[in-house]
Amino acid sequence: MADLRVVTALRLEALAVGGAVTVVGAGRERAAAWRPDLDGRRDDVAVGVVGVAGALQEDLQPGDLVVATELRTIDGKFQRRLPHGILLAGELRRNGLSARTGTVASAPTFVPRARRRALAGNGAVAVDMESAWLAGALADRPVAVIRSIADTIEHGPVRGGLRALASLRRTRSVLEAWARALGRRQVVLAAPRSFCAGVERAIEIVERALERSKAPVYVRRQIVHNAHVVRDLESKGAVFVEEISEVPDGATVVLAAHGVSRAVREEAARRGDLTVIDATCPLVAKVHHEARRYAERGHQIVLVGHGDHEEVIGTMGEVPGRIRLVESVDDVEALDLAPDEPVAYLTQTTLATDETAEVIAALQERYPRLVGPSADDICYATQNRQDAVRAVARRCDLMLVVGSENSSNTLRLVEVANRQGCRAELIEDVSQLQLSWLNGARTVGITAGASAPDALVHETVEVLAALGDTSVTEHRTTQETVRFALPAQVR
Repeated sequence: MADLRVVTALRLEALAVGGAVTVVGAGRERAAAWRPDLDGRRDDVAVGVVGVAGALQEDLQPGDLVVATELRTIDGKFQRRLPHGILLAGELRRNGLSARTGTVASAPTFVPRARRRALAGNGAVAVDMESAWLAGALADRPVAVIRSIADTIEHGPVRGGLRALASLRRTRSVLEAWARALGRRQVVLAAPRSFCAGVERAIEIVERALERSKAPVYVRRQIVHNAHVVRDLESKGAVFVEEISEVPDGATVVLAAHGVSRAVREEAARRGDLTVIDATCPLVAKVHHEARRYAERGHQIVLVGHGDHEEVIGTMGEVPGRIRLVESVDDVEALDLAPDEPVAYLTQTTLATDETAEVIAALQERYPRLVGPSADDICYATQNRQDAVRAVARRCDLMLVVGSENSSNTLRLVEVANRQGCRAELIEDVSQLQLSWLNGARTVGITAGASAPDALVHETVEVLAALGDTSVTEHRTTQETVRFALPAQVR
Protein backbone atom coordinates (compact mmCIF):
# COMPACT_ATOMS: atom_id res chain seq x y z
CA MET A 1 0.00 0.00 0.00
CA ALA A 2 1.29 3.45 -0.90
CA ASP A 3 0.29 7.04 -0.21
CA LEU A 4 -1.27 8.66 -3.26
CA ARG A 5 -0.19 12.02 -4.66
CA VAL A 6 -2.30 13.40 -7.53
CA VAL A 7 -0.65 15.78 -10.01
CA THR A 8 -2.36 17.92 -12.66
CA ALA A 9 -1.16 20.63 -15.02
CA LEU A 10 -4.13 22.98 -14.61
CA ARG A 11 -6.12 24.20 -11.64
CA LEU A 12 -9.35 23.36 -13.47
CA GLU A 13 -8.18 19.76 -13.71
CA ALA A 14 -7.36 19.78 -9.99
CA LEU A 15 -10.81 21.09 -9.12
CA ALA A 16 -12.38 18.37 -11.28
CA VAL A 17 -10.43 15.59 -9.58
CA GLY A 18 -11.09 16.97 -6.09
CA GLY A 19 -9.14 16.49 -2.90
CA ALA A 20 -5.48 17.22 -2.43
CA VAL A 21 -3.82 17.85 -5.80
CA THR A 22 -0.45 19.29 -6.83
CA VAL A 23 -0.73 21.73 -9.76
CA VAL A 24 2.51 21.96 -11.74
CA GLY A 25 1.50 24.13 -14.69
CA ALA A 26 1.02 23.33 -18.37
CA GLY A 27 3.64 22.43 -20.93
CA ARG A 28 6.98 20.69 -21.20
CA GLU A 29 9.07 23.32 -19.39
CA ARG A 30 6.93 23.36 -16.25
CA ALA A 31 6.52 19.59 -16.22
CA ALA A 32 10.25 18.98 -16.71
CA ALA A 33 11.13 21.51 -14.01
CA TRP A 34 8.84 19.89 -11.43
CA ARG A 35 10.63 18.15 -8.59
CA PRO A 36 8.41 15.94 -6.45
CA ASP A 37 8.57 16.67 -2.74
CA LEU A 38 8.28 13.14 -1.41
CA ASP A 39 10.35 13.56 1.74
CA GLY A 40 12.93 11.11 0.43
CA ARG A 41 10.32 8.36 0.24
CA ARG A 42 10.44 6.05 -2.74
CA ASP A 43 8.61 2.77 -2.30
CA ASP A 44 5.55 3.95 -0.37
CA VAL A 45 4.45 6.93 -2.48
CA ALA A 46 2.48 6.61 -5.71
CA VAL A 47 1.80 9.45 -8.13
CA GLY A 48 -1.28 9.73 -10.32
CA VAL A 49 -0.96 12.10 -13.27
CA VAL A 50 -4.40 13.29 -14.33
CA GLY A 51 -5.59 15.79 -16.93
CA VAL A 52 -7.05 16.40 -20.35
CA ALA A 53 -5.59 15.34 -23.68
CA GLY A 54 -6.21 15.38 -27.40
CA ALA A 55 -7.45 12.31 -29.24
CA LEU A 56 -5.34 10.61 -31.89
CA GLN A 57 -7.80 7.86 -32.75
CA GLU A 58 -10.96 8.67 -34.67
CA ASP A 59 -13.27 6.61 -32.46
CA LEU A 60 -12.42 8.56 -29.28
CA GLN A 61 -15.02 11.05 -28.12
CA PRO A 62 -14.87 13.98 -25.67
CA GLY A 63 -15.00 12.67 -22.11
CA ASP A 64 -13.52 9.26 -22.98
CA LEU A 65 -10.68 8.28 -20.67
CA VAL A 66 -7.30 7.01 -21.82
CA VAL A 67 -5.13 5.15 -19.32
CA ALA A 68 -1.50 5.01 -20.36
CA THR A 69 0.15 1.61 -20.69
CA GLU A 70 3.09 3.40 -22.28
CA LEU A 71 4.41 6.95 -22.15
CA ARG A 72 6.72 8.49 -24.70
CA THR A 73 7.79 11.85 -26.03
CA ILE A 74 7.07 12.45 -29.69
CA ASP A 75 10.81 12.62 -30.41
CA GLY A 76 11.31 9.19 -28.85
CA LYS A 77 13.86 10.36 -26.27
CA PHE A 78 11.76 9.15 -23.32
CA GLN A 79 9.72 6.01 -23.07
CA ARG A 80 8.24 4.16 -20.09
CA ARG A 81 5.92 1.18 -19.96
CA LEU A 82 3.02 1.21 -17.49
CA PRO A 83 1.37 -2.22 -17.89
CA HIS A 84 -0.71 -1.74 -14.73
CA GLY A 85 -2.78 0.78 -16.71
CA ILE A 86 -4.86 -2.22 -17.79
CA LEU A 87 -6.08 -2.59 -14.21
CA LEU A 88 -7.05 1.07 -13.83
CA ALA A 89 -8.93 1.03 -17.14
CA GLY A 90 -10.86 -2.05 -16.01
CA GLU A 91 -11.86 -0.31 -12.77
CA LEU A 92 -12.99 2.78 -14.67
CA ARG A 93 -15.13 0.69 -17.00
CA ARG A 94 -16.69 -1.12 -14.05
CA ASN A 95 -17.54 2.33 -12.69
CA GLY A 96 -19.50 3.08 -15.86
CA LEU A 97 -16.90 5.19 -17.66
CA SER A 98 -15.60 4.81 -21.19
CA ALA A 99 -11.92 3.93 -20.80
CA ARG A 100 -9.28 2.46 -23.03
CA THR A 101 -5.57 1.76 -22.73
CA GLY A 102 -2.68 2.65 -24.98
CA THR A 103 0.26 4.92 -25.58
CA VAL A 104 0.05 8.54 -24.47
CA ALA A 105 2.47 10.72 -26.42
CA SER A 106 3.75 13.98 -24.94
CA ALA A 107 4.56 16.92 -27.20
CA PRO A 108 6.41 20.15 -26.26
CA THR A 109 3.62 22.30 -27.75
CA PHE A 110 -0.04 21.92 -28.66
CA VAL A 111 -0.44 19.53 -31.60
CA PRO A 112 -3.03 20.76 -34.12
CA ARG A 113 -5.57 18.26 -35.27
CA ALA A 114 -4.13 18.32 -38.79
CA ARG A 115 -0.82 16.89 -37.48
CA ARG A 116 -2.27 14.18 -35.29
CA ARG A 117 -2.63 11.49 -37.91
CA ALA A 118 1.15 11.07 -38.02
CA LEU A 119 1.24 10.43 -34.27
CA ALA A 120 -1.66 8.01 -34.55
CA GLY A 121 0.25 6.13 -37.22
CA ASN A 122 2.96 5.44 -34.65
CA GLY A 123 0.45 3.74 -32.37
CA ALA A 124 -0.32 6.50 -29.89
CA VAL A 125 -3.88 6.92 -28.62
CA ALA A 126 -3.77 10.41 -27.10
CA VAL A 127 -1.42 13.40 -26.92
CA ASP A 128 -0.70 15.80 -24.06
CA MET A 129 2.07 18.21 -23.05
CA GLU A 130 3.13 16.93 -19.61
CA SER A 131 2.86 13.22 -18.80
CA ALA A 132 6.19 11.97 -20.12
CA TRP A 133 8.19 14.73 -18.45
CA LEU A 134 6.35 14.32 -15.15
CA ALA A 135 7.05 10.59 -15.24
CA GLY A 136 10.68 11.34 -16.00
CA ALA A 137 10.93 13.37 -12.83
CA LEU A 138 9.55 10.44 -10.85
CA ALA A 139 12.31 8.05 -11.95
CA ASP A 140 11.24 4.54 -10.94
CA ARG A 141 8.52 5.53 -8.48
CA PRO A 142 5.02 4.11 -9.12
CA VAL A 143 3.11 6.32 -11.55
CA ALA A 144 -0.27 6.06 -13.25
CA VAL A 145 -1.54 8.33 -16.01
CA ILE A 146 -5.21 8.96 -16.78
CA ARG A 147 -6.10 11.44 -19.50
CA SER A 148 -9.59 12.59 -20.45
CA ILE A 149 -10.24 13.50 -24.08
CA ALA A 150 -11.03 17.19 -24.49
CA ASP A 151 -10.67 17.59 -28.25
CA THR A 152 -10.78 15.13 -31.11
CA ILE A 153 -9.95 15.14 -34.78
CA GLU A 154 -13.49 16.44 -35.43
CA HIS A 155 -14.39 18.40 -32.26
CA GLY A 156 -12.67 21.40 -30.68
CA PRO A 157 -11.75 21.70 -26.99
CA VAL A 158 -14.44 24.09 -25.77
CA ARG A 159 -17.46 21.84 -25.40
CA GLY A 160 -15.26 18.74 -25.25
CA GLY A 161 -13.29 20.25 -22.39
CA LEU A 162 -16.38 20.35 -20.17
CA ARG A 163 -17.07 16.68 -20.85
CA ALA A 164 -13.42 15.85 -20.18
CA LEU A 165 -13.48 17.59 -16.80
CA ALA A 166 -16.70 15.82 -15.86
CA SER A 167 -15.04 12.44 -16.46
CA LEU A 168 -12.03 13.40 -14.36
CA ARG A 169 -14.28 13.79 -11.31
CA ARG A 170 -14.57 10.02 -11.08
CA THR A 171 -10.90 9.07 -11.35
CA ARG A 172 -9.67 9.67 -7.80
CA SER A 173 -11.32 6.58 -6.28
CA VAL A 174 -9.67 4.38 -8.91
CA LEU A 175 -6.27 5.95 -8.28
CA GLU A 176 -6.75 5.37 -4.56
CA ALA A 177 -7.58 1.71 -5.19
CA TRP A 178 -4.40 1.42 -7.30
CA ALA A 179 -2.29 2.95 -4.53
CA ARG A 180 -3.74 0.49 -1.99
CA ALA A 181 -2.85 -2.43 -4.27
CA LEU A 182 0.82 -1.48 -4.55
CA GLY A 183 3.41 -3.48 -2.65
CA ARG A 184 5.72 -6.48 -2.66
CA ARG A 185 4.30 -9.83 -3.68
CA GLN A 186 5.14 -13.40 -4.38
CA VAL A 187 3.52 -14.95 -7.43
CA VAL A 188 3.28 -18.73 -7.66
CA LEU A 189 2.43 -20.24 -11.04
CA ALA A 190 0.63 -23.57 -10.93
CA ALA A 191 1.82 -26.13 -13.47
CA PRO A 192 0.54 -27.80 -15.52
CA ARG A 193 -1.80 -25.05 -16.69
CA SER A 194 -3.23 -23.65 -19.91
CA PHE A 195 -3.59 -25.65 -23.15
CA CYS A 196 -4.01 -29.40 -23.01
CA ALA A 197 -3.30 -31.77 -25.90
CA GLY A 198 -6.94 -31.82 -26.99
CA VAL A 199 -7.12 -28.03 -27.18
CA GLU A 200 -3.80 -27.76 -29.01
CA ARG A 201 -5.04 -30.36 -31.49
CA ALA A 202 -8.34 -28.56 -32.10
CA ILE A 203 -6.68 -25.18 -32.69
CA GLU A 204 -4.11 -26.73 -35.02
CA ILE A 205 -6.88 -28.42 -37.00
CA VAL A 206 -8.55 -25.07 -37.69
CA GLU A 207 -5.25 -23.37 -38.50
CA ARG A 208 -4.21 -26.10 -40.93
CA ALA A 209 -7.65 -26.09 -42.54
CA LEU A 210 -7.33 -22.32 -43.06
CA GLU A 211 -3.91 -22.76 -44.66
CA ARG A 212 -5.23 -25.35 -47.12
CA SER A 213 -8.56 -23.77 -48.01
CA LYS A 214 -9.00 -20.78 -50.29
CA ALA A 215 -12.54 -20.19 -49.02
CA PRO A 216 -13.45 -19.41 -45.38
CA VAL A 217 -13.36 -22.32 -42.95
CA TYR A 218 -16.49 -22.64 -40.83
CA VAL A 219 -16.48 -23.89 -37.23
CA ARG A 220 -19.62 -25.12 -35.51
CA ARG A 221 -19.76 -23.41 -32.12
CA GLN A 222 -16.61 -22.31 -30.26
CA ILE A 223 -13.74 -24.60 -31.19
CA VAL A 224 -12.74 -24.46 -27.50
CA HIS A 225 -14.34 -22.46 -24.72
CA ASN A 226 -12.14 -19.37 -24.78
CA ALA A 227 -13.00 -16.00 -26.28
CA HIS A 228 -9.36 -15.08 -26.97
CA VAL A 229 -8.78 -18.26 -28.98
CA VAL A 230 -11.96 -17.68 -30.96
CA ARG A 231 -11.05 -14.06 -31.76
CA ASP A 232 -7.55 -15.10 -32.84
CA LEU A 233 -8.92 -17.73 -35.22
CA GLU A 234 -11.49 -15.26 -36.55
CA SER A 235 -8.66 -12.85 -37.33
CA LYS A 236 -7.09 -15.63 -39.42
CA GLY A 237 -10.28 -16.22 -41.39
CA ALA A 238 -12.35 -18.74 -39.41
CA VAL A 239 -16.12 -18.18 -39.37
CA PHE A 240 -17.98 -19.45 -36.31
CA VAL A 241 -21.58 -20.58 -36.70
CA GLU A 242 -24.13 -22.10 -34.36
CA GLU A 243 -25.50 -24.86 -36.61
CA ILE A 244 -24.56 -26.87 -39.69
CA SER A 245 -27.47 -25.26 -41.56
CA GLU A 246 -25.55 -21.96 -41.53
CA VAL A 247 -22.60 -23.41 -43.45
CA PRO A 248 -22.67 -22.55 -47.20
CA ASP A 249 -22.69 -25.27 -49.84
CA GLY A 250 -19.31 -26.74 -50.66
CA ALA A 251 -17.57 -25.30 -47.59
CA THR A 252 -15.26 -26.83 -45.03
CA VAL A 253 -16.69 -27.15 -41.51
CA VAL A 254 -14.87 -28.13 -38.33
CA LEU A 255 -16.72 -29.75 -35.42
CA ALA A 256 -15.59 -28.37 -32.04
CA ALA A 257 -13.42 -30.13 -29.48
CA HIS A 258 -16.30 -30.76 -27.05
CA GLY A 259 -17.93 -33.26 -29.41
CA VAL A 260 -21.35 -33.25 -31.02
CA SER A 261 -24.37 -35.51 -30.98
CA ARG A 262 -24.96 -38.22 -33.53
CA ALA A 263 -27.71 -36.07 -35.06
CA VAL A 264 -25.26 -33.26 -35.84
CA ARG A 265 -22.82 -35.65 -37.53
CA GLU A 266 -25.63 -37.17 -39.54
CA GLU A 267 -26.85 -33.72 -40.62
CA ALA A 268 -23.35 -32.86 -41.81
CA ALA A 269 -23.08 -36.18 -43.65
CA ARG A 270 -26.35 -35.58 -45.46
CA ARG A 271 -24.81 -32.40 -46.82
CA GLY A 272 -22.68 -34.41 -49.22
CA ASP A 273 -20.98 -31.28 -50.56
CA LEU A 274 -19.39 -30.36 -47.21
CA THR A 275 -15.85 -31.19 -46.13
CA VAL A 276 -16.30 -32.16 -42.48
CA ILE A 277 -13.32 -32.25 -40.09
CA ASP A 278 -14.01 -33.62 -36.63
CA ALA A 279 -11.92 -31.88 -33.95
CA THR A 280 -13.55 -33.76 -31.06
CA CYS A 281 -11.02 -34.37 -28.31
CA PRO A 282 -10.03 -38.07 -28.40
CA LEU A 283 -10.85 -38.34 -24.69
CA VAL A 284 -14.40 -37.09 -25.33
CA ALA A 285 -14.65 -39.46 -28.30
CA LYS A 286 -13.71 -42.27 -25.88
CA VAL A 287 -16.73 -41.41 -23.71
CA HIS A 288 -18.97 -41.50 -26.81
CA HIS A 289 -17.59 -44.95 -27.66
CA GLU A 290 -18.28 -46.18 -24.14
CA ALA A 291 -21.85 -44.88 -24.32
CA ARG A 292 -22.47 -46.87 -27.50
CA ARG A 293 -20.83 -49.98 -26.03
CA TYR A 294 -22.90 -49.93 -22.84
CA ALA A 295 -26.10 -49.28 -24.79
CA GLU A 296 -25.40 -52.26 -27.07
CA ARG A 297 -24.96 -54.43 -23.97
CA GLY A 298 -28.35 -53.40 -22.63
CA HIS A 299 -27.19 -51.19 -19.79
CA GLN A 300 -29.04 -48.17 -18.52
CA ILE A 301 -26.49 -45.35 -18.60
CA VAL A 302 -26.03 -42.64 -15.98
CA LEU A 303 -23.88 -39.69 -17.04
CA VAL A 304 -22.31 -37.53 -14.32
CA GLY A 305 -22.01 -34.00 -15.67
CA HIS A 306 -23.53 -30.57 -16.17
CA GLY A 307 -26.58 -30.56 -18.39
CA ASP A 308 -25.89 -27.27 -20.15
CA HIS A 309 -22.36 -28.20 -21.25
CA GLU A 310 -21.82 -29.01 -24.93
CA GLU A 311 -19.82 -32.13 -24.11
CA VAL A 312 -22.74 -33.54 -22.11
CA ILE A 313 -25.23 -32.61 -24.83
CA GLY A 314 -23.07 -34.42 -27.38
CA THR A 315 -22.65 -37.54 -25.21
CA MET A 316 -26.36 -37.81 -24.43
CA GLY A 317 -27.09 -37.43 -28.12
CA GLU A 318 -24.84 -40.40 -28.92
CA VAL A 319 -27.52 -42.86 -27.72
CA PRO A 320 -30.69 -40.76 -27.48
CA GLY A 321 -33.09 -41.78 -24.73
CA ARG A 322 -30.67 -44.20 -23.09
CA ILE A 323 -28.78 -41.83 -20.80
CA ARG A 324 -29.89 -40.23 -17.55
CA LEU A 325 -27.99 -37.19 -16.30
CA VAL A 326 -27.01 -36.62 -12.67
CA GLU A 327 -25.17 -33.58 -11.36
CA SER A 328 -25.16 -34.33 -7.62
CA VAL A 329 -25.74 -36.97 -4.95
CA ASP A 330 -29.33 -35.72 -4.64
CA ASP A 331 -29.86 -36.46 -8.34
CA VAL A 332 -28.72 -40.05 -7.72
CA GLU A 333 -31.42 -40.44 -5.07
CA ALA A 334 -34.02 -39.23 -7.56
CA LEU A 335 -33.17 -41.77 -10.28
CA ASP A 336 -36.08 -43.98 -11.34
CA LEU A 337 -33.97 -47.08 -12.06
CA ALA A 338 -34.53 -50.27 -10.09
CA PRO A 339 -31.57 -51.41 -7.92
CA ASP A 340 -31.31 -54.72 -9.82
CA GLU A 341 -31.16 -53.14 -13.29
CA PRO A 342 -27.88 -53.27 -15.19
CA VAL A 343 -26.54 -49.73 -14.80
CA ALA A 344 -23.33 -48.20 -16.20
CA TYR A 345 -21.94 -44.78 -15.45
CA LEU A 346 -19.90 -42.30 -17.47
CA THR A 347 -18.54 -38.89 -16.52
CA GLN A 348 -18.01 -35.58 -18.24
CA THR A 349 -14.27 -35.18 -18.76
CA THR A 350 -13.91 -31.73 -17.19
CA LEU A 351 -15.40 -32.26 -13.71
CA ALA A 352 -13.83 -31.76 -10.29
CA THR A 353 -12.47 -35.13 -9.23
CA ASP A 354 -13.46 -34.99 -5.54
CA GLU A 355 -17.09 -34.05 -6.22
CA THR A 356 -17.36 -36.67 -8.96
CA ALA A 357 -16.06 -39.32 -6.58
CA GLU A 358 -18.91 -38.56 -4.18
CA VAL A 359 -21.52 -39.01 -6.90
CA ILE A 360 -19.96 -42.25 -8.13
CA ALA A 361 -19.88 -43.56 -4.54
CA ALA A 362 -23.60 -42.80 -4.22
CA LEU A 363 -24.29 -44.65 -7.48
CA GLN A 364 -22.29 -47.68 -6.31
CA GLU A 365 -24.21 -47.78 -3.03
CA ARG A 366 -27.58 -47.65 -4.76
CA TYR A 367 -26.74 -49.97 -7.67
CA PRO A 368 -24.56 -52.89 -6.49
CA ARG A 369 -24.15 -54.14 -10.08
CA LEU A 370 -22.88 -50.75 -11.29
CA VAL A 371 -20.18 -50.88 -13.93
CA GLY A 372 -18.04 -48.08 -15.31
CA PRO A 373 -15.15 -47.39 -17.64
CA SER A 374 -11.84 -49.13 -16.99
CA ALA A 375 -10.18 -45.75 -16.51
CA ASP A 376 -11.67 -42.60 -15.00
CA ASP A 377 -13.26 -40.49 -17.74
CA ILE A 378 -12.05 -37.26 -16.14
CA CYS A 379 -9.23 -36.37 -18.50
CA TYR A 380 -5.58 -36.32 -17.54
CA ALA A 381 -5.33 -32.53 -18.13
CA THR A 382 -8.30 -31.72 -15.91
CA GLN A 383 -6.87 -33.95 -13.18
CA ASN A 384 -3.38 -32.47 -13.49
CA ARG A 385 -4.57 -28.87 -13.35
CA GLN A 386 -6.72 -29.55 -10.31
CA ASP A 387 -3.84 -31.30 -8.53
CA ALA A 388 -1.58 -28.33 -9.26
CA VAL A 389 -4.15 -25.88 -7.89
CA ARG A 390 -4.53 -27.95 -4.71
CA ALA A 391 -0.77 -27.82 -4.19
CA VAL A 392 -0.51 -24.07 -4.80
CA ALA A 393 -3.74 -22.67 -3.33
CA ARG A 394 -3.01 -23.64 0.25
CA ARG A 395 0.07 -21.37 0.11
CA CYS A 396 -1.74 -18.33 -1.31
CA ASP A 397 -3.90 -15.43 -0.19
CA LEU A 398 -5.49 -15.21 -3.63
CA MET A 399 -5.73 -17.57 -6.60
CA LEU A 400 -6.32 -16.11 -10.05
CA VAL A 401 -7.81 -18.56 -12.56
CA VAL A 402 -7.49 -17.41 -16.16
CA GLY A 403 -10.17 -18.62 -18.55
CA SER A 404 -13.69 -18.12 -19.83
CA GLU A 405 -16.89 -18.43 -17.83
CA ASN A 406 -18.28 -21.08 -20.20
CA SER A 407 -15.24 -23.33 -19.67
CA SER A 408 -16.22 -26.16 -17.32
CA ASN A 409 -12.69 -27.23 -16.45
CA THR A 410 -11.80 -23.61 -15.64
CA LEU A 411 -14.77 -23.19 -13.30
CA ARG A 412 -13.75 -26.38 -11.52
CA LEU A 413 -10.31 -24.87 -10.81
CA VAL A 414 -11.99 -21.99 -8.98
CA GLU A 415 -13.98 -24.47 -6.91
CA VAL A 416 -10.91 -26.56 -6.12
CA ALA A 417 -8.99 -23.51 -4.88
CA ASN A 418 -11.93 -22.38 -2.74
CA ARG A 419 -12.11 -25.82 -1.12
CA GLN A 420 -8.48 -25.36 -0.09
CA GLY A 421 -9.53 -22.26 1.85
CA CYS A 422 -8.07 -19.84 -0.70
CA ARG A 423 -10.02 -17.03 -2.27
CA ALA A 424 -10.18 -17.70 -6.00
CA GLU A 425 -11.31 -15.40 -8.78
CA LEU A 426 -11.99 -16.19 -12.43
CA ILE A 427 -10.70 -13.69 -14.99
CA GLU A 428 -11.00 -13.80 -18.77
CA ASP A 429 -7.76 -11.84 -18.87
CA VAL A 430 -5.88 -9.39 -16.65
CA SER A 431 -8.26 -6.52 -17.51
CA GLN A 432 -10.85 -8.23 -15.27
CA LEU A 433 -8.55 -8.32 -12.25
CA GLN A 434 -10.06 -6.02 -9.62
CA LEU A 435 -7.63 -3.95 -7.59
CA SER A 436 -9.53 -4.59 -4.34
CA TRP A 437 -8.71 -8.31 -4.60
CA LEU A 438 -5.04 -7.47 -4.12
CA ASN A 439 -5.50 -5.71 -0.78
CA GLY A 440 -3.55 -7.81 1.70
CA ALA A 441 -2.77 -10.47 -0.91
CA ARG A 442 0.98 -10.90 -0.59
CA THR A 443 1.11 -14.36 -2.18
CA VAL A 444 -0.89 -14.75 -5.38
CA GLY A 445 -1.29 -18.02 -7.23
CA ILE A 446 -2.09 -18.10 -10.94
CA THR A 447 -3.34 -20.90 -13.13
CA ALA A 448 -5.22 -21.17 -16.42
CA GLY A 449 -7.91 -23.49 -17.71
CA ALA A 450 -7.08 -26.03 -20.39
CA SER A 451 -8.50 -23.79 -23.13
CA ALA A 452 -6.80 -20.52 -22.07
CA PRO A 453 -3.58 -19.37 -23.79
CA ASP A 454 -0.57 -19.25 -21.47
CA ALA A 455 0.25 -15.81 -22.88
CA LEU A 456 -2.64 -14.49 -20.75
CA VAL A 457 -0.91 -15.82 -17.63
CA HIS A 458 2.34 -14.11 -18.54
CA GLU A 459 0.49 -10.85 -19.16
CA THR A 460 -1.07 -11.14 -15.70
CA VAL A 461 2.36 -11.69 -14.15
CA GLU A 462 3.74 -8.64 -15.97
CA VAL A 463 0.93 -6.44 -14.66
CA LEU A 464 1.31 -7.68 -11.09
CA ALA A 465 5.05 -7.07 -11.28
CA ALA A 466 4.33 -3.44 -12.19
CA LEU A 467 2.63 -3.00 -8.81
CA GLY A 468 5.80 -3.54 -6.81
CA ASP A 469 8.75 -5.86 -6.25
CA THR A 470 7.52 -9.29 -7.29
CA SER A 471 9.16 -12.70 -7.07
CA VAL A 472 7.81 -15.34 -9.45
CA THR A 473 8.15 -19.09 -8.92
CA GLU A 474 6.52 -22.09 -10.58
CA HIS A 475 5.19 -25.09 -8.69
CA ARG A 476 4.96 -28.08 -11.04
CA THR A 477 3.22 -31.27 -9.93
CA THR A 478 3.77 -33.30 -13.10
CA GLN A 479 5.12 -33.08 -16.64
CA GLU A 480 2.63 -33.60 -19.48
CA THR A 481 3.79 -35.42 -22.59
CA VAL A 482 0.45 -36.39 -24.18
CA ARG A 483 0.02 -35.62 -27.89
CA PHE A 484 -2.92 -36.50 -30.13
CA ALA A 485 -2.73 -37.26 -33.85
CA LEU A 486 -4.46 -34.94 -36.30
CA PRO A 487 -7.31 -36.06 -38.59
CA ALA A 488 -6.23 -37.33 -42.00
CA GLN A 489 -7.70 -34.25 -43.77
CA VAL A 490 -5.13 -31.89 -42.23
CA ARG A 491 -2.03 -34.05 -41.77
